[in-house]
Amino acid sequence: MDKTPLARTVRGIGYSLRSGSPDFADLTQKLDEAEALGVDFVELPIFCWTLVAGGQVMTDRLECLVRLTRGRPFGYTVHGPLAINLMEGPARIGAHTALLDASISVAQALEAVHLVIHSGCVRDADETFAVAYSRQREALKRAGDRAGRAGVTLCVENIFRFAPMRETASPARLAGEIDAIAHPCVRATLDISHAYLRCADAKLDAAAEIAALAPYARHIHAHDSFGRPLESWTMDEAERLGLGEGDLHLPLGWGSLPWDEIAATLTPEPGSILNLELHARYWSELPAQMDRLRTIAGRAPLTAAA
Repeated sequence: MDKTPLARTVRGIGYSLRSGSPDFADLTQKLDEAEALGVDFVELPIFCWTLVAGGQVMTDRLECLVRLTRGRPFGYTVHGPLAINLMEGPARIGAHTALLDASISVAQALEAVHLVIHSGCVRDADETFAVAYSRQREALKRAGDRAGRAGVTLCVENIFRFAPMRETASPARLAGEIDAIAHPCVRATLDISHAYLRCADAKLDAAAEIAALAPYARHIHAHDSFGRPLESWTMDEAERLGLGEGDLHLPLGWGSLPWDEIAATLTPEPGSILNLELHARYWSELPAQMDRLRTIAGRAPLTAAA
C-alpha cells in the first residue's frame, strides 16, 4: 500500500516530555521510558526547567542537563519558553529576544535539531497589528541567523487566541509571515489542534488553513481536542474534558479531530518531525499513542514488531 503524503515526508516520530522537576531530578527515568518506546526524537520542555535567569543561561545547570541527555539512541528537539513574544512592544521586546537567544544556546548545547517557539501575540490595546507583525519578522530574521550558526532550526508554532490576547496569526497568516521572512532556519511548527481552535474562534476553514501552513512545517504537534475554544469556567481538567472545550492535549482518538483524513492529506515540509504532545494526566496512554503515531507515519507499531 502506498504511503500517505504525511508518511512520505516524516523524518522521525517522538513525543514531548512532561517533567515535574524544575532541576531534572526525574529526567533519567523519563528518558529510559522513551528509549523503551523506541522513538526517534524526544522533545525537551526547557520552558519549565530552571535554566535561564534574566536572559542569561545558568551554565552549571545547563552542563548538568547536557550530561543527563547524552548517550541516548534518539535525537532531541526543544520546546522553548511559552512566554517568548516577538510581537511585544518596544519597551518589552528586548527581554523576549534575550530569552530566545538564551534558548538557542540551550538547544545548541543539547544538540537539538529544532527549537519550537510560539508565534507572537498582541495584548496591548494601543498596538497596531501591522507594526507588531513587522517587529516579529525582523526579530525572527535575526534569530534565524543566530540559530543557523548554532545548527538549530526555529520552528514557529501556530497558537490560538485567549484572554487578554487580541491577535495572533492564523495558520495561513503564519505561513505568509514565514514566507516573507524567507530564512532557511525559520520554519513552522504546525499544531493541528491549535489550528482547529484558532479557526473555530475566527470562523475560518480549518482544512484550508492547515493546508496553507503545512508546506512550511518542519515540525508537527499532534494531540486531540474537540476544536472548541474554552468558554466555560472550570476548576479541573476533567471538567474541561467533559465539556470538550479548550486546548486539552488529549490522546489521539479521544477528541473529534479527523486524524485519518489529516494523515491522508497533510503534506508538510520534507524531513519533518511528527511529535505527540500529551497532557500528563493521560500518560498511561503513551505506549498505545506511540503505536497510533507510528501508524499515522506509515510505520509498523512497536507492539506488532515485537
